[in-house]
Amino acid sequence: MKKTYLAIGVIAVMSLMGCQSMEHGSGQKAAATLDSRSGSNVKGSVNFVWQGHDVLVTGNFTGLKPNAEHGFHVHEKGDCSAPDATSAGGHFNPDTKSHGMPGSGSNHAGDMPNIKADASGNAVYTAKLSGFAVNNGPNGILGRSVVVHRDPDDYKSQPAGNSGPRLACGLIRGS
Repeated sequence: MKKTYLAIGVIAVMSLMGCQSMEHGSGQKAAATLDSRSGSNVKGSVNFVWQGHDVLVTGNFTGLKPNAEHGFHVHEKGDCSAPDATSAGGHFNPDTKSHGMPGSGSNHAGDMPNIKADASGNAVYTAKLSGFAVNNGPNGILGRSVVVHRDPDDYKSQPAGNSGPRLACGLIRGS
């Protein structure tokens, strides 16, 4: 009898643990077109494709500071209307974690690797990330915004990595 209760308990715990990580996608897509903010000339486009438990993020950017890194994040609100994009709110953080290195397990869902511009101020971006979903759920990014910052994210300063003013912002929409 004890073995039966133990087995049921183990199965119940494993089921609960599985529910936390069971959300996955199979090709759902979203995209954002980023427009300049804060007097910059930065523009770009970003695509999100949900692949299992990860999301493939790709993008193209122009008007960046040449040979520099720029912070890049999903922000909580889908509002880029303010001239400095502060209307987008803070980093998307549904699990109320500290800001940190993407993929570290101790980071906002919206924390992404920095964008690295070439000598002409252009960048091609690719990252495979987890912690958010391409849907409207609590961890979903649809209807939120994506923002490029002036400075590189240091991945340790709280609450947002000390990445400076918001140079471009775009609404994330299903595609």
